[in-house]
Formats: sequence, C-alpha cells, structure tokens
Amino acid sequence: MKSVYIFFLLLIPLLGSSQKITVSEPIILRSDVAYDLIGNLGGNTLVFRDKGTSFEVVAFNPQMKEAWSKEIELDARQPKVIGLVAGKTDFTIVYQFRAKSHTIIKAHKYGPGANLLDSVSLADLGYLFYNPGFEFIRSEDRSKGLIYFLEKQEMFKAYSIDLENLHLKWKAILQPEDFNYYQNFREVLVDNYGNMTLILEKNNFRSKREEHFFEIHTYYGTSSKLVKYSIPIPNKLTYDAYFTYDHLNDRLIAAGLYSDKNLGRADGYFYLSVPPQNHEEHLLAFTEFEEDFISALLGKESDKTKGLPEASIQEIVLRLDGGILLIGERNRTFERRAAGVNRTFYDVSGRFAIDYYYDEVFVVSIHPDGKTHWKTILHKKQYSQDDDGIYSSYFLFKTPSNLRFLFNDEIKYENTVSEYVLKGNGAAERNSLLSTENLKLRLRFRDAVQVNASELIIPSERRNRLKLVRLEYN
Repeated sequence: MKSVYIFFLLLIPLLGSSQKITVSEPIILRSDVAYDLIGNLGGNTLVFRDKGTSFEVVAFNPQMKEAWSKEIELDARQPKVIGLVAGKTDFTIVYQFRAKSHTIIKAHKYGPGANLLDSVSLADLGYLFYNPGFEFIRSEDRSKGLIYFLEKQEMFKAYSIDLENLHLKWKAILQPEDFNYYQNFREVLVDNYGNMTLILEKNNFRSKREEHFFEIHTYYGTSSKLVKYSIPIPNKLTYDAYFTYDHLNDRLIAAGLYSDKNLGRADGYFYLSVPPQNHEEHLLAFTEFEEDFISALLGKESDKTKGLPEASIQEIVLRLDGGILLIGERNRTFERRAAGVNRTFYDVSGRFAIDYYYDEVFVVSIHPDGKTHWKTILHKKQYSQDDDGIYSSYFLFKTPSNLRFLFNDEIKYENTVSEYVLKGNGAAERNSLLSTENLKLRLRFRDAVQVNASELIIPSERRNRLKLVRLEYN
C-alpha cells in the first residue's frame, strides 16, 4: 500500500543538491518489544515505544534534542498493539486487550502532545481460546485501516476502521471455497473507502499451469456486497507478485515476475490492470527478460543459469497516466552451521548462522497498455549475518520530480551511505551522502519515514541505543 503518483514525462533534471544531517540524542532500548516512528507532529519528531508492559511516546525538538516523554495508558488486561497510523495532526493506536475472558479491539487517538483525544471500543470477539494473530493494514491516504485474521485456516474475519472519525465501518466473514492458506493466499488490500480486496491464487503448479488464475474477492462494506471474479493466467506461473489500488484511475493494479515452467527462476515480468466494475476488460501483459538485461543484472552468475533466480518485488510506484514502476531486488538467505560447532554429535541447541544477501535493485517502467517504457539496474552489494537483514535493502524517497534510493553500501559499523537518483528517462545517478565513521550509527533504511518532499527520518540502532537521523535535502 505504499504508493505515490508520479508523472514521469515532465521531469526537471536534477542540477545539484546538498543535504543536512541532524542526529538525535540516544534512547536506551532495554526491554523494548518494538518501536514506531510516528513522524513530525506539532513541530516535534515523535517515537512510540512498546515496552511490553508499558508504552511511551518520546518527542524530539527541531534540533533533535529530547523535548519530553509521556507514558501512554492502554487498558490494564494484557494490552497488545495491533497497529499505529500517523495522520497530519494526530496518531491512532489500535490494540487488543482482555476483559472478562473476551478479546476486545480498541482504538485511541492522540494529539501532537500525546494527549488522548478519543477512545473507542471497536469490536468484542468474545471468548477465544487461541491467539487470533491479527494483521493490520492501512489505506493509501491513511484514512482507513483493516484488521483481519484467519480462523480455522479457512475463513477470514475482517474489521474495517474509519481512522479519521474513529469508528468501526463494518465487520465481515469471508470463507472462500477450496481454500488452502499456504497455497492460495496472496494479499489483502484496503482502499481509501474502507473496502477490502482479498487476492488468492489457484493452480500455481507446473502440472496445472494451464488452469492457473488469480481469484479476487472484493467486499464493499457500505452495501455489504461481495464481488468475486477470476483473472486467468494461462500457461504461466507466478514467481512473485505485488498488488495495489490506483485510486486516481480506479484500477486494481498488479505486477510481478513470472516463470514459464520452473518456479526456481523468473523468465520475465507481467503487468495487470483491472477495472473493478468491469473486470472482464482487464489488461494482462507479459514481457520476457532480454539476455542482455539478465547478463547486466547477474554479471558472472548469468553464465550459470537462465532467467532470474532469487529475486522479489519490493513495491510498485504508480504513474499519473495509469502506468507503473515495478521495483524488484535480488535477495536471498543462506543457512549454515555456525563455525566451531562439533559436527560429530547432534547439536540440541540448533545453532546455525544465517547469511543475508541484498544485491541489485531493478526498475521497470511500464506504460498503461502494458508495453515497456524503460528498464534500469541499480547496482549494490549488501551482506550481513544473523541480523534479519534489518540494515540491508533500501528506502525509496518519493517526490513528484524524482525518486531516490537510499541504502548502506556495506553492513558494518563504519559505513558509507549512498543514493541513486532516478530520472524520468530511466537514467540513474549515484551519489555518496555521508560516512558513519565515528558517528556510532547503524541506519535501518527500511524503517525510515518520509516527512515531506525534502525530509526523512531514519532510525539508527546500535548496541541497544536508538538514535534518529534527520536527512534534509536543500
């Protein structure tokens, strides 16, 4: 659901830029379960801390000095945060708690000073003998939220929330036929009106590829209407896919990688555009990878394999004209026995080292008719071990005139931060932004927050110390 509309036909070339870096005072992370960057409210940068049994908001002033901190009081019985959404002038925390053995979903809305503005109980789920495993997603304009969970591995229970007026819009149960979560589930979306779209995938096997299709379930909460339809994907297998909703052009959009026969590699990419009210007139286009593109992407590895292995779609950027930018990344994990472990005997501790590789990013610009506009490759090499890859990959900084891919050159304590500035014709310029030498920073770009068209906040986590880094483009 991360999307921004960009018109790539009228771009002004970047003539030069400079940056201003401001680093906050550290927050000591002792027993914190998680933290969220709320963003800028009331002139301060706010951070929400989940300490497991208590909750706190910390504010940093424009000079990134700690201005104040405030405890957040949720209900006393086992509160657990489900999701947090920041608006322009407030933020909302959606959470669950127990009351008389019932599971309750509740929401609190807070102002810029973390003062409680509104509190609403959204749903009583009754007595549950299991943990529902709530998932939370928000709409593109942040006005709607959706909570859903899977019950008995066969039915979806969903709750749509109006985050602006803080009330439950609707609740529903969807029970698809012949449904296997691990084989069929692809994605859930919520649009700016609070409607839910559930995307399933059927027959994504080599033996059944002639009958392969996407199954779409859209629930319109206001009318309690469920619309179900299928999009055939004959003779192709889905290697990876990403769905989003284009509100400007009123289209369900999907793009991804496909395989002809072998799901161990991708043979090309596809683009899907569906008018929800007239889904039979959808557009589906496939484009095979060119050998030159694969060679440039894989380098020496291209001699060992055909197609593109070990890649995933990270996001889609929507264009004003109905086209898209498809953004993918080469990434993989490798598990191996940790060094020094005696291989002669069974190791009950199960000590394994996990290597994380995040390498080249590739961007494909696709016209609304499904034809390719251009393709480009952004080269990088990132390797880390036993860190869940939290310092790897990139952050996409979006403005109407350009896209910036920010990332760590290497995953280590002393590191250089770089960016690619992507222009409207697909040309990319690489710049070095800063060195973290002697700054005691380890930047988590994937968890950064864009504040406006010229500013972003990046969390740095090193040795249980959280710092916020504000990067401003002049």
